[in-house]
Amino acid sequence: MAHFENIHRVVDNYTANPVLGYVVWSPVKSLFILAMYVATAIAATSYFSWDAFALFAVKTSAVLLLGHSVGMHRRLIHNSFNCPLWLEYFLVYMGVLVGLGGPYTMIRTHDTRDWAQRKPKCHDYFAHRRTPLQDAFWQMHCDLKLEHPPQIVMESRIANSAFYRLIEKHWIAVHMPWVIAFYLMGGVSWVLWGVCVQIAVTITGHWLIGYIAHRDDPTEWHVRGAGVQGFNVKFCGLITMGESWHNNHHAFPGSAKIGLYKGQADPGWWFIKCLEYIGLVHDVKTHKDLPYRSELQWVSNAKLHKQHLSRNEFTLS
Repeated sequence: MAHFENIHRVVDNYTANPVLGYVVWSPVKSLFILAMYVATAIAATSYFSWDAFALFAVKTSAVLLLGHSVGMHRRLIHNSFNCPLWLEYFLVYMGVLVGLGGPYTMIRTHDTRDWAQRKPKCHDYFAHRRTPLQDAFWQMHCDLKLEHPPQIVMESRIANSAFYRLIEKHWIAVHMPWVIAFYLMGGVSWVLWGVCVQIAVTITGHWLIGYIAHRDDPTEWHVRGAGVQGFNVKFCGLITMGESWHNNHHAFPGSAKIGLYKGQADPGWWFIKCLEYIGLVHDVKTHKDLPYRSELQWVSNAKLHKQHLSRNEFTLS
């Protein structure tokens, strides 16, 4: 059996099953995104202004880069670098503004999904195998209830954090300071574009990239034994802050650098390197620092592989 890189929070056992489960409607999650869609329609038809649109563009870029990609994903979930606690809290807080949920919800959802995808078989909810319409409904409006889920054990610094407990409990209310500030600065249009449209776009974009990025035909790395493979979504590196290089991420999930090859834009990595340069980030891990994975198989051309990765690190198959 292939030895998979450890998902350190997942306590796997013989009773945990990634296949048996049922999808249930999540009223809070569903009504929240529907409200954002309604507000977006109002913003587009009645409250458009170029300054409000600029606000939307800047804030959306900020929450995706600082929050979702660097803070929530590469730091909190994968621990791919270390930083002062105040900086971690700020970055993760920005990640909550994406609108997907609090830090505990994101960890449980991500780690359970990763665990399931590395199994030979898993539920279609984890694999994004249904039609785009059904998958969108499942991911943005529903939750999967596994009959025999694995146990997720978080580190004490996370599980016992009063700050994380606060923003987990009030993951919707954390938007209110922005609502008030934007209303005072720019009125209703700034609230709609700076909060509601941003949330609608970031939630929908997260689903869409996730749907496209899980294919059965990876173009570079194949993970033997895994029922779900990652797919690099070309031309989306910049707008996803590097998260669209999902085949690379499936191969090296603990790497702070996701865009591994020439031409793979990775703003999240650029930002981490800037923080490292000024001394705010240290112990940065890349693919070269991760344990050898015998289940990794290179399925693209050897020339590309030799150009960017040492043959001494991984065996070409």
